[in-house]
Amino acid sequence: MKAPIAKKIPHTLEKHGDIRTDDYFWLNNRENPEVIAHLEAENAYTKATLKHTENFQEKLYHEIIGRIKQTDESVPYKRKGFWFYNRFEEGKEYPIFCRKKESLEADEEILLDVNTLAEGKSFCQVSALNLSPDQKMLIYGVDFVGRRQFDLYLKNLETQEVTDLKLDNTSGGAAWAADGLHFFYTAKDPVTLRTDKIYRSDIQSLEKILIYHETDDTFYTSVGKTKSEEYIIIGSGSTLTSEMRYLKADNPRGEFTVFQPRERGVEYSAAHFKDKWFVLTNYQAQNFRLMECPLTATQMSDWKEIIAHREDTLLEGLDLFEHFMVLS
Repeated sequence: MKAPIAKKIPHTLEKHGDIRTDDYFWLNNRENPEVIAHLEAENAYTKATLKHTENFQEKLYHEIIGRIKQTDESVPYKRKGFWFYNRFEEGKEYPIFCRKKESLEADEEILLDVNTLAEGKSFCQVSALNLSPDQKMLIYGVDFVGRRQFDLYLKNLETQEVTDLKLDNTSGGAAWAADGLHFFYTAKDPVTLRTDKIYRSDIQSLEKILIYHETDDTFYTSVGKTKSEEYIIIGSGSTLTSEMRYLKADNPRGEFTVFQPRERGVEYSAAHFKDKWFVLTNYQAQNFRLMECPLTATQMSDWKEIIAHREDTLLEGLDLFEHFMVLS
């Protein structure tokens, strides 16, 4: 069998005053029947070329899975009155996400069986599971293609029904407002896959409202919730620069406030705790330092130093607990 050779179709690309020709740019169009045909030809050639190794492949596969515990379970953790864990069953490829109320001896409730979702699909990846504050609704993202473009679904855990909500081309996660009705999520540019838009929706009207659009194509944007669950955070970041916006979680239809306007070369992240923010930043501190500021005075001029910059130590992360902070 002859190896398939992709045809050349010159395509000119210009960036920063530099011009180059890409003969294979046409292969970028995954919906083009010619592209699909070429990929199928490559797969057929690979299969034919490696046919003499099929018995060895089978032997190697069984040796690999023979070293893996087929029926396995994660370490459970407790949150808001439930024990959460996921488990695998022998012969099944995907995880089963579960919880038990109050006690590990309680009856198991299956939140999501990914094996069921994957039936009839050549690929299936589930993103983070996002439970509503009352623990009754579940938002999860599924990618059936393999491009990290997740469709969001909403499941009623009391009825086990998946609602009519289906939001496509997202990053796979969601941040619930305190009312358990509204939530925020991130959408991607369909071509570059850059996360560039934040939307708000709600489980009653299923409306889709654009909240924020990151127009600088060197920045990615994200949305999440503080560990305290009191604030929704929109983050924008590039290689050298970051910026945050915040909104009280009990005011989902309010306006986000810029924490500190972006300045090239300045990175920062903020964690909420009671009446203050803790800010991890590289502002005038190459290895980062820890600052704090009041809830409503978040500009750089309001930051007060807690842990100073150290020449020999990179301050990488911060995690807050009731009586302690953990630094990495």
